[in-house]
Amino acid sequence: METTLHRELKRLYAEVPEACEVQLDGFRIDAVADGELIEIQHGSLAAIRRKVEALLSRGHVVKVVKPLPQKKFLVTYPSRGREPLRQRYSPSRGSPLDVFVELVHFMTVFPHPALTIEILMTEQEEHRRLRKPKRRWGKNYRPIDLKLRQIYDRILLKNADDLWQLIDPGELPDWFTSRDLAVAIDAPCWLAQKMTYCLRKAGSIIVAGKKGNAWLYQRREEPAVVVVPSNHRQKKRAA
Repeated sequence: METTLHRELKRLYAEVPEACEVQLDGFRIDAVADGELIEIQHGSLAAIRRKVEALLSRGHVVKVVKPLPQKKFLVTYPSRGREPLRQRYSPSRGSPLDVFVELVHFMTVFPHPALTIEILMTEQEEHRRLRKPKRRWGKNYRPIDLKLRQIYDRILLKNADDLWQLIDPGELPDWFTSRDLAVAIDAPCWLAQKMTYCLRKAGSIIVAGKKGNAWLYQRREEPAVVVVPSNHRQKKRAA
């Protein structure tokens, strides 16, 4: 089911109302503006990977808009009825770095010279309806709609360097692990692992060796083969 958020963003990005839901090359395009095909994807990027690949292969210029919630206002309804039980802000806060959770499934497409990913940091209003969980560990609600309340920032990703600038790790050793990156940006190690995967696939970093069981990485702009300390096992890679 299409959310209100999706409809609002389609109208925002389309040049004119007729530029929404355009049929092109066997696909339905969310919006068209200045010759650019715009896909708004609140869900998984993996779900539109083949569609985007096909559009790029046919010579189209594509922008994928990924709205991320920086803040969420939650409106909860009873299992029956239209009046909300409670309304409040979620204590959790989103970050542009959350895009890497989805981007790991999109690295067969990105980067591409005709593709832009636009991260849209937003305040969203999520409407929920209470329900009995189907499983013991399941959620006691189901989302029924999302609405756009505010746009805080727009961040464009066009190439591998943009990914590095988005992470902005500051000072890192010439050779670093995912854990080093996690410490540098104060992020969970599991998220840093997704970042290093994306950076490697994009060509921003290379695998240069191992430290124990952890892979060592270095920026691609640096020499790929350097003198390695004796406790490091080096893997030679061409820059």
